[in-house]
Amino acid sequence: MWIQDYLDQASSIAGDIDNLFIIITWIVGVWFVAVEGIFFYFMFKYREKEGVKAQYVTGNDPIHKRWITWPHVLVLICDVVLIVGAVRIWVMVKQELPEPDATVRITAQQWAWTFQHPGPDNQLDTEDDITLIDELHVEVDKTYHYQLESRDVLHAFSVPVFRLRQDIIPGRRMIGWFTPTKTGAYDLQCAEMCGIGHGLMPAKVYIEGPGEHAAFHAEYAPSVAATTIESGSME
Repeated sequence: MWIQDYLDQASSIAGDIDNLFIIITWIVGVWFVAVEGIFFYFMFKYREKEGVKAQYVTGNDPIHKRWITWPHVLVLICDVVLIVGAVRIWVMVKQELPEPDATVRITAQQWAWTFQHPGPDNQLDTEDDITLIDELHVEVDKTYHYQLESRDVLHAFSVPVFRLRQDIIPGRRMIGWFTPTKTGAYDLQCAEMCGIGHGLMPAKVYIEGPGEHAAFHAEYAPSVAATTIESGSME
């Protein structure tokens, strides 16, 4: 069974990250079973027996060395596979920012989240911005850039269904991206111990279809929508 059979995936990168963990689990698991199996086999095979004198093995004999050399080479090959896979995911998630459809600003503080959404004009820091506490609203299949800021201490922005976690360092603006792919309401949390109220810092991310997201704008920015209509009628 794959991880996605048990855990929700709601972003474009979630499947790639899950598959990397699956590869790591299989490679490490196979080596663990093989090594422990050989260990217990030798432990029982060469256990103390009456009348049998123990041998002193230096490990210099080539026939003995190969038991170290060949597994060592195979482990290095497996390491290279894992490193290549991890670097590919890292570059995709952390370094290659695709062009955004919108940008949201996320501010963490002890112990709440402030989400600044662009309004109908799709621009931040304008009069129709929508600012909510502990609620992030995004549209499905749209690519978002996020700007993370902290008002006090170190926090971490974590959305498990996105497979996304990003530390927020006070005094810096952290930039990243995500593309939600599945509608619904999902948990959002701080994943860094940030004080006594750390466990009371949950929030929700609402992934909405186009119509539902338009209704969100209409509900929270009605005055701007009305002003736009009035301006158009006066012209």
